Amino acid sequence: MSGFSRAVGLAVAAGATRAAYAVLRRRRDERWERRNYAGRTVDLYAGPATTVGAVLGALPTARGRERGAAVVAGLAAGMCGAYDDVRGDHRRGFRAHLGALGDGEVTSGAVKLFGIGAAGLVAGALLKERPADKVLAGVVVAGTAHFVNLVDVRPGRAALAVLALGAPGLLRGPLAAAPVGAAAAVLADDLGERTMLGDAGAHALGAVLGTAVAAVNGRPGLALHAAGLVAAAVCGDTVSRLAGSPV
Repeated sequence: MSGFSRAVGLAVAAGATRAAYAVLRRRRDERWERRNYAGRTVDLYAGPATTVGAVLGALPTARGRERGAAVVAGLAAGMCGAYDDVRGDHRRGFRAHLGALGDGEVTSGAVKLFGIGAAGLVAGALLKERPADKVLAGVVVAGTAHFVNLVDVRPGRAALAVLALGAPGLLRGPLAAAPVGAAAAVLADDLGERTMLGDAGAHALGAVLGTAVAAVNGRPGLALHAAGLVAAAVCGDTVSRLAGSPV
């Protein structure tokens, strides 16, 4: 049954992503266009499209509380990322956003930090029974969302990261099929520099992938993944501030 669920999840995620992307591309909106690293104008429609695909793909691959966790994490991460895509400012690194928050200004980066963090904790609470496991699972969900966004610095990097990290997970649980199918559906357009995932897509794919990881791991695995993701976040924040890359 799990093999069938994986196949259905892949198909639903990929199909929903392609359908949503086609609909969005027919709506020209300059707010959803950016110049990439090479100076080419590309759209950001892969972001909301993969959010829809990953969330819908989770429905046939997960059950009960696991399904709820994937939906909450994916939708919240996608919406927070979309807000940053449209309303993002010049600040770089978590420290800058937290500093602005201390001065009474709520930046788009702060919305992502607290919004995705809270969604991760809700997802963790749904996935696990013991308090420590709930927190660790929440860190894994939110941390994976941040990690996928962190590697999204060139065409296809984030989508390829999701495929590389999610494909092995298919052997342990079917939920990984949702982000894998959604990422695969836009990979060619991303590599071809016609679109980009943006914060919406990278965070949503990462959040659902993190949910899949957390769902199949006990406390030792959760602790190991959480430690690695926190280390990556700290390192990435330092690099982003020095290199001028947005959070």
